[in-house]
Amino acid sequence: MHASQGRSAGLGLALASAFAFGGSGVAAKPLIEAGLDPLHVVWLRVAGAALVMLPVAWRHRDLLRRKPALLVGFGLLAVAGVQAFYFASISRIPVGVALLVEYLAPALVLGWVRFVQRRPVTRAAALGVVLAAGGLACVVQVWSGLSFDLVGLLLALAAACCQVGYFVLSDQGADEAEQAERADPVGVIAYGLLIGALVLTAVARPWGMDWSVLAGRADMDGTSVPAWLLLGWIVLIATVLAYVTGVISVRRLSPQVAGVVACLEAVIATVLAWILLGEHLDAPQIVGGAVVLVGAFIAQSSTPKAPAPGPVAGSGADSGTGPGAGAGSVSGPAAGSGSGAEGAGRDAELSAGRTAP
Repeated sequence: MHASQGRSAGLGLALASAFAFGGSGVAAKPLIEAGLDPLHVVWLRVAGAALVMLPVAWRHRDLLRRKPALLVGFGLLAVAGVQAFYFASISRIPVGVALLVEYLAPALVLGWVRFVQRRPVTRAAALGVVLAAGGLACVVQVWSGLSFDLVGLLLALAAACCQVGYFVLSDQGADEAEQAERADPVGVIAYGLLIGALVLTAVARPWGMDWSVLAGRADMDGTSVPAWLLLGWIVLIATVLAYVTGVISVRRLSPQVAGVVACLEAVIATVLAWILLGEHLDAPQIVGGAVVLVGAFIAQSSTPKAPAPGPVAGSGADSGTGPGAGAGSVSGPAAGSGSGAEGAGRDAELSAGRTAP
C-alpha cells in the first residue's frame, strides 16, 4: 500500500516537473521579444534560482571538497551551456522545434558510446537513433529546403550536445559503493546553479542589461503580461520547482517510468507555445515530433551500461537492470549509465534536474 502511494506521488511529481520545465520557453520568449538579450534572460533565471537554492548549497558544502569536477561540469554543461543555447535558439525558431531538436541528445549519447568509447550498442538503440533523426527531418521540413533559421537550429543542436556532455559526466562516480561518497543530487543542482550563475555573469555581463524591461509588460500573442511575473515563473516554477520535483520523482519511480514522463516535456512545451504564443505546427511536424520522442525514449532505455568487471551489458531489457532516463534531463531524463540497478537509479537521480529548460 505504501509502495503504491509512493509511486502515485512520484508520478504526480514527475508530471509537475515536466510541466514546469516545459513552460520555461513560453515564459522566456516574450521577455526576449520585449527587448532582453537571450543571455540576460538565462542569467536572470540561473542567478535567481541560485539565490533560492543557497540554503541547500550551504547544507551540502562538503561537495566542494569531495566532488569539485562534478559540480563544475554540471554548472558549465547542464546549467550554463544547455540553457544559454536553448534560450538563444528560441529567439530564432519556435519553442517546440527547439526542444524537439534537443531531444536528439539521447541519440547523440549512443554515438558517443559506439564511436568514442567503442562499446557495442543494441539494435533497439540504433532504431531509436534512426527514428529520432527521421522525426527531426519532418519537424524542420527538410523537403522544403530547411525553411527554419539555420543558426537557430544549430543553437538548439548545441544545447543537445551540452546535454550529451552532462550525460557522459553523470557516469562518473556511479560505481561508488559507500553511500557517504555519493553526491546528493539536490546538492549538485544547487552548486550547479551557483557555478552556472558565476559563468553566465562573466559571459552575459548583466550590468549592461536594460533593467527597465522587467518593470514593463511583455506580449504573449496579443495578451499583455507583466514582465516580472514571467520572470518569477521562470525562476521559481520552471527552474527551482522543476529541478526539485524532478529529483524527488525519480527517487520514487523507476528510471524507465520517469523517462517516459520526461518525454512529455516536449509535448507540454509545444502545446503551451501553440496556445500562448500562437506558434502553430502543421501535421507533418506534429507526426515528426512524436517520432522524435519515441526514438529518444528507445535510445534512452537502450543505452548500454558502463563496463563492469564482467562483459558489457547490451540493454536494460537484456540485463534487467539497464539505465533509464531520469525525470529531468533534456532537463530531463538522463541517459547516464550505472553499475547494475542501483547504479542506474543513482545516475537517474543525479540527472533528474532535466538539463533541458
